[in-house]
Parts: sequence; C-alpha cells; structure tokens
Amino acid sequence: MLEIFGVGFGRTGTLSLKKALERLGFDPCHHMLGLFEDPDTVALWQAAARGEPVDWTRMYQGYRSGVDWPGAAFWRQITAAFPEAKVILTERDPEAWYASAESSIHAAAVAPLPDDADPLFAQVRQMSLDVVWDGVFGGRFTDRQHALEVYETHIAAVKQELDPARLLVFEVGQGWEPLCAFLGVPVPDEPFPRSNDRAAFAEQIARLRTAGSTVEPAG
Repeated sequence: MLEIFGVGFGRTGTLSLKKALERLGFDPCHHMLGLFEDPDTVALWQAAARGEPVDWTRMYQGYRSGVDWPGAAFWRQITAAFPEAKVILTERDPEAWYASAESSIHAAAVAPLPDDADPLFAQVRQMSLDVVWDGVFGGRFTDRQHALEVYETHIAAVKQELDPARLLVFEVGQGWEPLCAFLGVPVPDEPFPRSNDRAAFAEQIARLRTAGSTVEPAG
C-alpha cells in the first residue's frame, strides 16, 4: 500500500528523495527508471496517458512510496486513490529546474534511438513522451516560457488542492530534518542522499539505451 507519494516533477531532487525514503524504511520506492525492472507496467502507464481507466492499486502493488514521473503526471488521481498517503512536493528554482530537465531527461526522450537500442528502453522512452512531454507539456517543452508556466501552475495547484496537513513542500537541500519530522521518524546519522547530477544521468541513459544492458535502480 502506498504510504508516501512525491508529486514533484522530475529533476527536482526526486532520486535523492527516493533514496532518502528507502533509507528511512519506506521501500521500495517507485521511480521512472525503476520501470526497467517492472516492465509489465509500462503499457499501463501508456493506457493512463490515453485516458483509460487505471487500477492504481495494481500500478503501485508492492511499493510503499513513489516519486518522480510518470506518477507525478497523475497526482490528482493517485492522491485520491491513496487518501491516507502523505504527499511530498519537491521544489526547485524554476530556471534551474528547466535548465536541468532540458539537458537531461528531455534530451534523452527526444534523442535518436541507436540501431541496437534496447526494446524496453524504446518502450519506456515512448511512454515518457506520451505521459510527460506530449502530455503534461503538450508537446511544447522547448518553449521555455510555456514549460515554466506548467511547472509553476503544477506547484500552485498542489498547494491549493491538497490538505496542508497531508503535504510537505520540500527542497532536498533542506536535508533530513523537515522530511523526518513530517514522516515521524528519527533523523539518520549520515548525510542526506545527493544523487543524479547531469553527468551521472547521461552515463546511466547511455547504458540503458543499448540492448542487453543492466540497470542500476536510479533516475
């Protein structure tokens, strides 16, 4: 049963949050690149992008938490399906977010596929186009002003529509304290996870693109 759900867009610290939640015992945590280990659900996400009914319990079966795309695109449906789940909205400076997303996850989604591309990578990439880039951003992510408006509208809607008692607005640079206070768990005696800079992301995608590659759970 999903206990914690992150509604922040990709590149707002979602991988760091995933690792933090798993360190705090809320594992496993669903994340976009984890779909390479759960390929049966990729078609379900594509169906969701088409507006078809979704069994969210099935989608998150076995997960205690979830962050990142594609779930963030369906945050209203998922938070309604799991009304007891606590919600975390990761934020980042809008300009920094756009620059990071443009050069990493969007670039990976629109780059030409190599001849030896892994079929699962191609399927996940198409799903990300359907859900995120053509869905959330209406095929206009390269229109910087439009993308920033979508980002800021999303943040405002989450804050307005969800019960404040259920919601933590969080920047990963704040570290363990606000997260642990919100979840009611002790603060670990170790640094907060810092993951997925752009260079590391590019290396991960390069591995995933090639048929027969192995996947480290990441994003």
